[in-house]
Amino acid sequence: MSSSLSNQQQQNNDQIAVPPTPRDILLDRIFRSLTTSFAWLTLLLIVYIVWEIGGTALPAIKEIGFGFLTGTTWNPNQGEFGILPQIWGTFYSSLLALFLGGFFGVAIAVFLTQDFLPHKIQIVLKSIIELLAAIPSVVYGLWGIFVLIPLIRPVANWLHATLGWVPFFSTSLSGPGMFPAALVLSIMILPTVAAISQDALSAIPSKIKEAAYGMGTTRWEAILKVLLPTASRGIFGGLVLGFGRALGETMALAMLVGNSNQLSLSLFSPADTLAALLALNFPEASEYETQVLMFAAVVLLFITLAVNIVGEIIISYSERSGGKK
Repeated sequence: MSSSLSNQQQQNNDQIAVPPTPRDILLDRIFRSLTTSFAWLTLLLIVYIVWEIGGTALPAIKEIGFGFLTGTTWNPNQGEFGILPQIWGTFYSSLLALFLGGFFGVAIAVFLTQDFLPHKIQIVLKSIIELLAAIPSVVYGLWGIFVLIPLIRPVANWLHATLGWVPFFSTSLSGPGMFPAALVLSIMILPTVAAISQDALSAIPSKIKEAAYGMGTTRWEAILKVLLPTASRGIFGGLVLGFGRALGETMALAMLVGNSNQLSLSLFSPADTLAALLALNFPEASEYETQVLMFAAVVLLFITLAVNIVGEIIISYSERSGGKK
């Protein structure tokens, strides 16, 4: 038995030591060329998108200027355009969704990777969570209007009646508003955060967990003090992707956020976002209003790119810091 194993190992070593054939070299060069070409095409596509949107928005940029970013009025009939409420609503709804979806996404990842359930049940639950990403945005919006808002309205109005002096509860929930929109948005980013967090936790070598148990930690101490910090870079990457997904969501927010041009800290007041503004105003926009909307699209594009770039910088910095340690 041992001689057969040694012979098989020798054959494997011989196969590894065989130099590449001309065919292997050709295939490797083709693969490298294709991947390099697709990488450059992706970069060129981003430049092209920015060029086209920016070119269309250029007349509005020249006429309105950066006061467009600080204005609070959107009145096409009088030629008044400002998107500060939409920028506020975009960040506010996305941060709320990231807080809720990020917390539950990481919790689900821990629950599905740390042997809390039998393996078959873990696979079923993982598939169900991943299927949430396949539900269309408009279905989420309809579910929010007909199910979620009537469900949370009594609680929201009770909070307003009891804690109305708190800015977050200063208004009642009469219909669409920030909180139902953020709840639905958190469900929409949940599969992304959960899937990437699961991969990050599953990639941790089992010896790290065994070493933690060997040091006398409990199960939850090992999870909170060893496994989550070890997988933190991957989890943070999932949170960044989820945040970028939330920033650009359109139809569900257009149906649930209320589309009200106002600045408010209240969770129950209607608001607006940049993506919803674009979706609702493009069909009936005049030529000049289309240029203004393209200006808003440029702002949303740069916000999304900036979030992803900052996230990559933070991940790279944390990797270098971890390497130095």
